[in-house]
Amino acid sequence: MLLTQIKYDLKMFFRELFYLVFTVVVPPVTYILMGQMFSKETYSGGMNYVQMYTPSFIVLISFSVVFFAFGFDQVMNRAAGIEKRLFITPITDKVLLLSSIAKSFIIASAGFFLITLIGILVYDLRLSFVGFLVSYFSLLIVNAFMLVYSHAIYSNFKEVKTALVVSIVLFQVVMFTGGFSVPVESLPNFVRYVAYVNPIYHLNKIYVSIWNQTFDFTQGTFISIGYVVSLLIISLLVIRFNKKKE
Repeated sequence: MLLTQIKYDLKMFFRELFYLVFTVVVPPVTYILMGQMFSKETYSGGMNYVQMYTPSFIVLISFSVVFFAFGFDQVMNRAAGIEKRLFITPITDKVLLLSSIAKSFIIASAGFFLITLIGILVYDLRLSFVGFLVSYFSLLIVNAFMLVYSHAIYSNFKEVKTALVVSIVLFQVVMFTGGFSVPVESLPNFVRYVAYVNPIYHLNKIYVSIWNQTFDFTQGTFISIGYVVSLLIISLLVIRFNKKKE
């Protein structure tokens, strides 16, 4: 039953142009275009474009999938009454949720392989087998954090229009303050403060260091880990509270 639902969810995802544009088209195209303009630049820590932005765009795809194809999709199903109709069938709410989570992991994994392949073919990316495995499984953990954040946010919405506006605003904020377009260090101070409260910025920062094998338990790392874990706990409490209300 679960496998059938996963196949159905994946089929519906690839039929939805809105999801495809933001998750499958925009990040890889942006990765290639930015690489043509900034491939010779040097970033913080002496990293080049490939070291800095290959893991960043992998995280961006994961974010897009989680917040659009997981969170926003839940609101659409809720508003259209699809969830209620499905619950009349043998499909339970747990099966529906697990299917959405599995779909998110599958598409995020595809994004990981796609961006890595582009990096290898276009920008001569070099990644050891061990580094590849560590980076992949670390992405799954990052993806899990974002799934909880997304579930907590979208569990508060019942109307598609409101959720759509929030989704577009969130995408823009994350795109510009998550380290995906312009390095946060070069942003104006007031925008930088927004980045510091953006959990995706901290997850991206941690993931970039893991990808480049420079992860270390510094004060900044402890702050980032403490912040994303704190938000994870708050998100779980919000999910539990909204579940009780239902």
